Amino acid sequence: MIRTLLARTGLVAAAACVVTLGTAAPAAAHGADAPDGTDYRTRTTGVAPAQPGLEVRVVEAGARLELSNSTGRTIEVIGYSGEPYLRVGPDGVFENSRSPATYLNRTIAGDTALPAEADPAAPPSWRRVADGPTVRWHDQRALWQESAPPPEVRAAPDREHRVRDWAVPLRDGADPVLIKGTLDWVPPPDAYTWWAVTIVGLLAMGALGLVAAAAPAGARALSAVGALLVVGGVMAVVYPVGRELDAGAQGLGGVALGLLSGQIWSLLTGLGAIAAGWYALARRPGADFAVALAGACLALFAGAANAAVFARSIAPVPWSPEIARVMVATVLITGAGATAAGVLRLHATAKAPTPTRP
Repeated sequence: MIRTLLARTGLVAAAACVVTLGTAAPAAAHGADAPDGTDYRTRTTGVAPAQPGLEVRVVEAGARLELSNSTGRTIEVIGYSGEPYLRVGPDGVFENSRSPATYLNRTIAGDTALPAEADPAAPPSWRRVADGPTVRWHDQRALWQESAPPPEVRAAPDREHRVRDWAVPLRDGADPVLIKGTLDWVPPPDAYTWWAVTIVGLLAMGALGLVAAAAPAGARALSAVGALLVVGGVMAVVYPVGRELDAGAQGLGGVALGLLSGQIWSLLTGLGAIAAGWYALARRPGADFAVALAGACLALFAGAANAAVFARSIAPVPWSPEIARVMVATVLITGAGATAAGVLRLHATAKAPTPTRP
């Protein structure tokens, strides 16, 4: 019976990992190249002159600007050479296929090759891209795209610096409008400290696997591992929800769609860790194997995949970067710790002498 349960648990966990691996590559829900973290803080300071019904905000940790137009009028975003780039109005969102910005803004690096039709001096050729009144785009004017930091940052990297004030021009009919904002360098945290705390934590949790499984304390240790794994699984589910909200997802449906299309790897491993944790809390046969496998998937696909926040000052979530780092550390500690504890318990069980019948 135990072998059957182990086999079923292994098949379910393996299937979840296969699905995770098969869906981890595309991340289109938050722009495909949304950063896992950055040291440049982009903010909007307003629209001048103010336009009631026109709202602009920064999404994806500063990687994109989002414009929502409920004025009832058509608003144009102006490209880098003064040409019409985007048009947002009651009839939807359109992009000018002759604007170089249409192609340059497809990636955060702005390295898309321009086609022959890209000519800012040519009359606009509008192509519908969305039905609603909201558009999001990378804008080089609001980003720092050089590989090296600015000179003032290199001179004093431990201090916050104003890199520049930026502006993106709009057109409301014949009237010019500006989106204004700031770009700042924020010193990154000490990644070594976060990794040291994480390693100490996972070693402490893994040590629970050294308690003899047959003893009463061993059952309590398994319950502790299960409870911690549930906590890590919850963090692994909440973190991608935050990423979707930071990417501009609206409402429950928008968040769910983003999770299923771009964050399903973290969602699946988080849910799998919660299930394995409850399995351990119930002290079911095969719990050690389930905990070890679910923990490994959790640490890899939801922990290590988001560990860039340990070394970045701005996290791609709508709460403080400190909370984001604590969440990722929790996922890594509980995932890797559960794997270590489960493996140690399995190893001890395998070495235990088999009772002989009289």
